[in-house]
Amino acid sequence: MKFILDTNAVSALMRGDSRAIAKLGQLAHKDVAVPQPVFAEIAYGIERLPKSKRKAALRERFALVRDELTAAPWSDDVSDGFGVIKAELERAGTRIEDFDAAVAAHALALGATLVTANVKHLARIDGLPIVDWSAPD
Repeated sequence: MKFILDTNAVSALMRGDSRAIAKLGQLAHKDVAVPQPVFAEIAYGIERLPKSKRKAALRERFALVRDELTAAPWSDDVSDGFGVIKAELERAGTRIEDFDAAVAAHALALGATLVTANVKHLARIDGLPIVDWSAPD
């Protein structure tokens, strides 16, 4: 696994963002995965919307994305990494949300680069490689 997609990267794909789609298109399918917490955040975002054509369209796009992208497994290494990340950031007084720590823990456990537009926030995690597909090349 080479790349783990954060929620904002998957959202960009669902929106049809040309930059994100082009970046994904340059990679082999086996080199990209999405942690379950990302899928959970997107499912929550869709479910909180009122019944509408937009909600129905988002559900369809989400189903397509989930079918096309591999889910990264939540392993013991991810759980251990989550604990380390949360504890280290808490000691430093720079806590982050649990799902952000979980997504980062997936990337670290798999030796992958995290694809996120939330660079400033996640750059506080030691040793976490980050790339921002939304930034100009």
